[in-house]
Order: sequence, then structure tokens, then C-alpha cells
Amino acid sequence: MNAPRNTRRNTSRNTRRNTRIKASLAAGLAATAALGLAGCDRGGNTDLGLALSTMNNPFFVGIKEGAQAEADARGLHLNITDAQNDPTQQINQMETFTSQNVKAAIINPVDSDAAVPAVGVANRAKVPVISIDRGVNGGTVGSTIASDNVAGGRLAAKTLAESLGGKGKVAFLEGQAGTSAARERGKGFEEGIKKYPGIKVVARQPADFDRTKGMDVMTNMLQAHRDIGGVFAANDEMALGASKALGGRSGKDVKVVAFDGTPDGVKAVRGGSLTATVAQQPELLGKQAVDWALKASRGEKLPRSVRVPVVLVTSENAAKFDD
Repeated sequence: MNAPRNTRRNTSRNTRRNTRIKASLAAGLAATAALGLAGCDRGGNTDLGLALSTMNNPFFVGIKEGAQAEADARGLHLNITDAQNDPTQQINQMETFTSQNVKAAIINPVDSDAAVPAVGVANRAKVPVISIDRGVNGGTVGSTIASDNVAGGRLAAKTLAESLGGKGKVAFLEGQAGTSAARERGKGFEEGIKKYPGIKVVARQPADFDRTKGMDVMTNMLQAHRDIGGVFAANDEMALGASKALGGRSGKDVKVVAFDGTPDGVKAVRGGSLTATVAQQPELLGKQAVDWALKASRGEKLPRSVRVPVVLVTSENAAKFDD
């Protein structure tokens, strides 16, 4: 027996409606998939975050440029942030990284102790962490990529002592207290200068890796020690500040040895106002940090530390380090 005409009409309408619904759902799923693919990084699961302590320093700008160049070469998206030397900012930035589902985070700590909570944010989110230039005194960090600061400090001590003929009074401008870089450079310098009993460190004070503070600290030191014959500054910025305070004596009557090898530092060595600078390789540090962060994201076993060699820049070879 045939179904009534109204029943056949309703069945036909239902069939057409179901077909349209299925087509609409399929289109929606396709659009969602397309959006998901568009939101993925070109390199797959390799988006990274880089939390820098500051970008108001040529050295850290060099790290940024090296990391960005490596990320670009690999087709990766790298989110770079500037904490402006505020540890709290780094906690917030790490929270941002984890909310973005980055596969690994790189941190250049403002302070080695204060960075522990920031690393903890990533640890709880199971995001691997790599530290660069400075270590973190807690939490789980896959590896620390840094210059050999202790060896560099020893090299600076040797260079300064030999430029003074093994005798004289010197001042030491220390880096930012609480950072591993400042601690390690100081350790190396102290070990190195002990080999020269004719050298006496008559003044030492932190100038926080800052040029203006370096000038102020040096000015104060000179009021108490006019007969200083040499200065070791734990980075180029402090050395350039100290050089300004010394005026025409810098590099001549007073030998000044720095640390970093930034363009301004190398230029000052070429000009004679700095005696030498122990050059780091910030672009290489940034490049290696990206490489090791990718390894960490893949679950590879990493060494606790990776030391990048330092080299001495003097007037004889400074031209090789020009940009």
C-alpha cells in the first residue's frame, strides 16, 4: 500500500533538510580545520618564547638578533619579550608563553634567584625551559647556554695585570648582584688577580651592568683613590661609563679592561680609551639557545650547561670584530 501523499512530501523535505545540515556541518568542520592549520607555526610544534632581562643593552640586543635569525632560518615563530630588568615581568611573560602553548621557553634571568618563580610557571605547564647567559637558582631548567664567564674573568685579570707590568692599584666594577654572570666573572677575576701579588684591588662596587652607574661609581672611587692605575669592569657598558669618568686618563694612565665585546666596546678599544675587552658572542648564544630549546621540545637529553668560548679584543685585532 502506498504512503499518503503528505507523508511522502514530508519525508522528501526531511531528506533534503538532513542533506543540507550534513553539508553545513562538513563545511564548518573544514573551516575549523583550516583555521587550526593557519594558526600552527610553519615549523610544526616548535613555537618558542624568549624572555630577555632587558633590551636596553647592546649585548642582549645581539642575543635577540641571533635568536631571531635562527628562528627565521627554521621557519619558526619566536615571541621575544623585554622584562626591563623587572623579575615580576618575567613571571607574567612566562605565563603568556604557556597560554600560547609554546613548546619551549628561553629565559635570560633578570636575577638568578628571582627567576625561580618564572621557571616554575613553565614547569607546572610542562613547558621545557632553557636559560641563556645567566643561570637560574632553582626550578627545572634543561640547559644553560652561557659564555665561559669564569675563564673570561681570569683572562681579564691576566690582561689587566700584564698591562700594568704586574704591579699597581686597581678597581673592580662588579655586575648586577644576584646574577650568575656577575658572580662567575668576579670569581674568575679574583682567581686570576691572585697570581699577581704586586696588584692590589683597592675598590670594588656593583654598577649593575649600566653605563651611567659605571660612570657614577668610578667617579666616587676616584675621590678616594686618585692613584688607581687599572680598572676591570664586568661589562662594556660599565667600562664605557668608567672611561667617561676617567676622561683623558682612560686607556693611558689608567688601563681599563672590559667584558662583552659589544660594538661600542670594540670601538673604544680601537680608539684607545679601553685597553681590551673580553668578547662574548651574543649572536651565537642566541642561535644556540633556539637550537637547544628545539631539542628540549623534542624531549632530547641535554647537558646541564653549554659554554660558549670568549676571545680577547685588543687594539691589534679589534678590526676583526667590527660589525
